[in-house]
Amino acid sequence: MQENYVDKNFSSLISDLQKLIQQPSVSAKNVGLEECSRLIVQMMRKSGIRAEILYVKKGVPPAIYGEVTSRQNPDKTLLFYNHYDVQPEEPVELWDDKPFSGKIKGNKIFGRGSADDKGELITRIKAVESFLKTTGDVPCNIKFFIEGEEEIGSVHIEDYLKKYKEKLSCDAVIWEFGYVDEQDRPIISLGMKGLLYVELSKTESIRDAHSSLAVIIENPAWRLVGALKTLRDDDGRILIKDWYKEVDKFTQEDIKIIASEPFDEHSFKKEYGITKFVGNKKGIAIKKALVGEPTCNIAGFASGYDGPGAKTVLPSKALVKIDFRLVPKMNPKKQLLRLKNHLRQNGFGDIQVTLIHGEAAARTAISDPFVGAVKKAADASFGRSILSVSSAGTGPMFSFVKFLRSPCIAIGSTYIFSRIHSPNEFARIDLLKKTTKCMCKIIRNFAS
Repeated sequence: MQENYVDKNFSSLISDLQKLIQQPSVSAKNVGLEECSRLIVQMMRKSGIRAEILYVKKGVPPAIYGEVTSRQNPDKTLLFYNHYDVQPEEPVELWDDKPFSGKIKGNKIFGRGSADDKGELITRIKAVESFLKTTGDVPCNIKFFIEGEEEIGSVHIEDYLKKYKEKLSCDAVIWEFGYVDEQDRPIISLGMKGLLYVELSKTESIRDAHSSLAVIIENPAWRLVGALKTLRDDDGRILIKDWYKEVDKFTQEDIKIIASEPFDEHSFKKEYGITKFVGNKKGIAIKKALVGEPTCNIAGFASGYDGPGAKTVLPSKALVKIDFRLVPKMNPKKQLLRLKNHLRQNGFGDIQVTLIHGEAAARTAISDPFVGAVKKAADASFGRSILSVSSAGTGPMFSFVKFLRSPCIAIGSTYIFSRIHSPNEFARIDLLKKTTKCMCKIIRNFAS
């Protein structure tokens, strides 16, 4: 019944998604956040969902809360977590159309946020709407929590979870996204990696100098390069003492699931234009790395002159941004101390270390009954689904587990090559429809 409703009213899903895309909501620039939150509240209320805007502190982007109380099953609650903020649109010149156009071309709808995360959000809203419009009720209580800072690290997520803990209480959480692979199989992720994001900086002199003075004035960029070379080896193994101390080995059940996960090495290399993987990884080693190995990545390096032509300058300052992906039991604060100790012990105590963001990892146990309910719905909707021990990416899942004490599972409509965070981001229209129907089945399965 609900699936038929989705088919008949699918044009409203697309038009609502276009409206959301056309409303910029860039958290990194603090652009359009209030406007977008009000637009979502309006859409939710139109769908029959009680919705309101939540605040925690002045200057913090608002969050949105939605709720539908079930008459038939008021003792069980499913929460949908999503976010309405998007990445900056730059570089604008690489977009084929305007970044916030919501333009449709064939089976794709383009624009920043089309997949991450407005496309995902609209599938959840329309699934709940389908129950309310066809039966006047929902199989269990439904709640929504939609934040506006996910793309800048969910900085105040714990403030929201603390303040509204009772309002957000639930028995399970459907996470804000989920990938669909090249063969149109949804990947059900049972966890997310954590993150330690830092800046390393070095100031050597009071101003930039002529590069001829490089024989007597230390170049801070070289200083950082020297420090960076001590952090990891060529195979990606992190060399910081005790970095892996708390990390558990995969269980046999984990290994079995990881081995069964499909990964097309050829297609992946082609998509990104690469010829080999870090450490020449192959087969199951690639899969293990993606779902369960820490990383040390240089996200940006700034020093000296980077404009056109030549400028013979010796920079006075250098800065590098590094993100470390963490796995369960790795504490961001403890890892930060280990990083600082490593630099000091290797003769780089003069380098300034600034914490930008820290977040622990989280996983839902494969044996949790919620996993079976989601897997059954995904198989019925898509023909087949893939269980994954963890996503390779990061989100505030640990905070939800910590405060709400509920299992979290990521599943959604995002095609694996949908260019999220890049120019020409898109969502596939057929996957939006399938995922909306899948959400209907998840709600029914969970309720029963």
